[in-house]
Amino acid sequence: MSLIVVGSIAFDALETPFGKVDRIIGGSATYVAWSASNFTEPIKQVSIIGGDFPQNEIEALKERGVDFEGVEVVKDGKCFFWSGRYHMDMNSRDTLVTDLNVLADFNPQLPESYQDCEFLMLGNLVPAVQMSVINQLKTRPKLIVMDTMNFWMEVALDELKQAIGMVDVLLVNDSEARQLSGEYSLVKAAAKIQAMGPKFLIIKKGEHGALLFHGKNVFYAPALPLEDVFDPTGAGDTFAGGFIGHLARTKDISFENMKNAIIVGSAMASFCVEKFGPTRLQELTSEEIDARIDMFVELVNFDINLV
Repeated sequence: MSLIVVGSIAFDALETPFGKVDRIIGGSATYVAWSASNFTEPIKQVSIIGGDFPQNEIEALKERGVDFEGVEVVKDGKCFFWSGRYHMDMNSRDTLVTDLNVLADFNPQLPESYQDCEFLMLGNLVPAVQMSVINQLKTRPKLIVMDTMNFWMEVALDELKQAIGMVDVLLVNDSEARQLSGEYSLVKAAAKIQAMGPKFLIIKKGEHGALLFHGKNVFYAPALPLEDVFDPTGAGDTFAGGFIGHLARTKDISFENMKNAIIVGSAMASFCVEKFGPTRLQELTSEEIDARIDMFVELVNFDINLV
């Protein structure tokens, strides 16, 4: 059984207060795959790329157990390209360039070999594309996780709500949760969003951690305080990769195990921001990951005696 990852494979140009890169590998599916490949394989990619995507990057992912049969290659086309500049707080940014290129015509067709999907990760894409992938699967996966953003709430709300009703876990940040629900309180927002269909809701709060909601149950995982944050691009996708990678490895989709998955995802995201693009993820060792997860455990673990 396998994990399918649907999303963009792209190029980014990034500028932060700590440096600048003109062209680096990016895209939601790229970050998810590099992160999740530390925990499970095969990872079956569904995306579209142009002929300009480097073959060595494809081979590097293949070596990590990533299957490219579901990736459409438009030889005379160009990959999706995004350029952005981050402000000093690293939480706000300005988009400078967005070139959809081949992504504008993305119409995924799942290979027959992908029909053994047990876990499905839908990266931030047009809701119609996300639903198309779900509808192509002959057997519903054990777990469907979906990421989205405020843009789709503004331009495709009806389709977005339809897609949300088809998934098990929804990933949004705090401002998106408030926009989608119309509620300022994240607890009230979570209740309204869960009523739309997903059994679980993850609200990401950037440097302030993440919240997991399941009915009346709530779990909070803090973010690890870091000395240096060079580039937050892809941190949310890296979090998602660690989250679903852990679940795919353990085959346990209980609320208790999702707490563990939140910690794993948070640990992976903390690595992502240490260098530009997915560079840090590409050089990680299992020993480093284990040590970072232990740091998170120490961060949230305490004994108390009120007697």
